[in-house]
Amino acid sequence: MEGPRAPEIHEWTRVVEFLNTHLRPGQGWSIADEYPTAITSSNRINSRVIFDGDQIISHAIVRPIIVKNPIGVFKVAGIGSVVTSDQYRKQGLSTQILESCLQAARDSNCDLAILWTDLFDFYRRIGFELAGSEVSFEIDRDLVSNTQLRFVEGPKVDPAAVLRLYAQHTVTSHRSIDDIRESLAIPNSRVTTAWDSMGRMVAYAVEGKGADLNGYIHEWGGTLPNLLALFTHMRTTQKRTLRLITPAHSLNLIAKLTELGLPVHRGHLGMMKLLKPDSFFSKIQRHARSLGIADLVLEKKDGKFYFGRGLHVYSTDSEADILRLLFGPTRPSELHAFDRTTAETFDRLLPVPMWIWGWDSV
Repeated sequence: MEGPRAPEIHEWTRVVEFLNTHLRPGQGWSIADEYPTAITSSNRINSRVIFDGDQIISHAIVRPIIVKNPIGVFKVAGIGSVVTSDQYRKQGLSTQILESCLQAARDSNCDLAILWTDLFDFYRRIGFELAGSEVSFEIDRDLVSNTQLRFVEGPKVDPAAVLRLYAQHTVTSHRSIDDIRESLAIPNSRVTTAWDSMGRMVAYAVEGKGADLNGYIHEWGGTLPNLLALFTHMRTTQKRTLRLITPAHSLNLIAKLTELGLPVHRGHLGMMKLLKPDSFFSKIQRHARSLGIADLVLEKKDGKFYFGRGLHVYSTDSEADILRLLFGPTRPSELHAFDRTTAETFDRLLPVPMWIWGWDSV
């Protein structure tokens, strides 16, 4: 066997064919159309393959994502398209290829890695843990009774108008106009926009993405009243209950939907793993200093994590504990028996508002 390694440029077509065969059999599109910013030759260096002779038998890919939030700018490694041919499974190939992906992410100075899976035990063995917050609501009724907005369904939208609304979020992934243009063309991304009487696009929402997220509104932007009208229109025209995925820091939207009595589910953002703890911790400490907190302790030393404030320092050798402290979904003071000052400090600083929008998922 050969690998794990990045495929050569002349091998890229075979990589896509392997993924189509194993992950999207029978679909009317290529998986490269579904993940245009990840499964692309320009991201080939972050792909990993294992060969048996001239046959690809295992694959995984990393997509570096620049995430900006109120604390700072973080480089996140989204990992996906992890697959091994049936006859080669249970030989440790997926573990090998994932370790290679994680090293590639470290080499690219990614602060942390994230992936989405239901194989929790497998990924825990290589250091991932469920963390972060995701709140979803079932839109099973009208949210507003009337509106003066006009609605348009379809992907023929000015990417700059989408980017303008998207940029209003407090937590975003870096996107270019071309990134949005490619995302608008993803198969089964059902795009709906709302327009005011002046002809301005005031809200957008996306339901579905390729073979995934059918029935889920995973991407949206606009003010609260306009979004409520847009979600109502989408539910009415599709004649079914839709599920809205929202980050936990979208407080106004969550409060309004809770007030309206929509069924709610609270879950995790994904499975996460710290790759550059010192880099990640320094960004949180820098943010703390900007708030006048100069004695925050957050570091990794000799295989243990230390956290606290001033002389009140606590420790753990469990990365899972640190991930839950950093990203939630539970408040820090509910995780650990801190002294009062430290508890108040961590509840003020954490959890880190982290979110990956649907179009950016790998």
